[in-house]
Amino acid sequence: MSALLDTADALRDQMLALGRAARAASAALATAPGPDKDRALRAAAAAIRANKATIQAANDADLANAGDLSGPLRERLTLDDSRIEAMAKGLEDIADFPDPIGGVLADWTRPNGLNIQRVRVPLGVIGIIYESRPNVTADAGGLCLKSGNAAILRGGSESVQSSRAIAACLAEGLRAAGLPEEAIQLVPTTDRAAVGLMLGMRDVIDVIIPRGGKSLIQRIADESRVPVIKHLDGNCHVYVDAGADLDKARKVALNAKMRRTSICGAAETLLVDQAIADAALPLLVKDLLDAGCAVRGDAATQAVDPRVTAADAADWDTEYLDAIIACGVVDGVDGAIDHINRHGSHHTDSIVTEDAATAERFLLRVDSAIVLWNASTQFADGGQFGMGAEIGISTDKFHARGPVGAEQLTSYKYVVRGDGQTRP
Repeated sequence: MSALLDTADALRDQMLALGRAARAASAALATAPGPDKDRALRAAAAAIRANKATIQAANDADLANAGDLSGPLRERLTLDDSRIEAMAKGLEDIADFPDPIGGVLADWTRPNGLNIQRVRVPLGVIGIIYESRPNVTADAGGLCLKSGNAAILRGGSESVQSSRAIAACLAEGLRAAGLPEEAIQLVPTTDRAAVGLMLGMRDVIDVIIPRGGKSLIQRIADESRVPVIKHLDGNCHVYVDAGADLDKARKVALNAKMRRTSICGAAETLLVDQAIADAALPLLVKDLLDAGCAVRGDAATQAVDPRVTAADAADWDTEYLDAIIACGVVDGVDGAIDHINRHGSHHTDSIVTEDAATAERFLLRVDSAIVLWNASTQFADGGQFGMGAEIGISTDKFHARGPVGAEQLTSYKYVVRGDGQTRP
């Protein structure tokens, strides 16, 4: 028992030291000139390219040690030349964006002469807890740096070697720009108790952002004493309306599901207006089945192809993250809106139609962070929005909603300038 207590105390001390170092670094970053932060980002990108072989070898070792990791999680864990280059390019893209810190959001002068400005400031210290995807190490570290925040990164045990190799490149970038290396720290242990400690570190961590499976995110939301920016899952929909261009609908539906099935923006449910089901449903279903996607459907969908299996009640609420989709017929746009608002996760949902009034009704009434018209749900990505990299897609309504980029990792304060005014 004594040895266990000693180990727990040592881990607690280690995490507190990590947090205090991050707090000190955040004070330096909050006032760091934009060009210095951009220099660090570009140097980190160069280090990732220069150490590509090292990062790939680390990832190969992680994959070899991954054991019976599921197909979607293994796909998320895997790095190759294009993904490593995407990490480097993502850091450069972040550097290209204007510095969000210090921006004046509002400026007004009161009748008594007081000038009041609302000014953008960093959040402080951000803890990011994530699974599988080692590229989150680069994206999260880069976005926190750009927004003047220190980052404490806790990656999954399955990606530990990849994350360490990438974090070393970020540290190299910070050194090159003369910024404190403690601005981006990787939790050095895979002990799960470190996550629990982070969730209670209110004195040194200002916000927690989880990236991973629903069980991880739900646990963090339930247990954290630190504010959380989260999304629980991505049960995304494509609705094909009676006014759709069928060729366009087929392309959008297939891409939304099959481009990458393991991302949170992948479509998990296809809904078809009953007014065009006879013509559209067989083609849409055949496209998916022929592409290797399992289709679980309602009675109408099962009738169009013998390869379709019956959907049960759980299928309409499931984020598969795999080549599986639920498919059903609904009574027009209102039926689609009702289905999505009841079964969706308020992440990303799309309508395909040439009817502008119908589209606007859908865009207004679907209660999701991202709603699209005639576009694939796979565009649910900060980079595709022109925001550079992202830490995730928030389905919260407080503070940040949708893609969480550098600007969303800020708050504001009021700066008031006077000339001796006193309040009567």
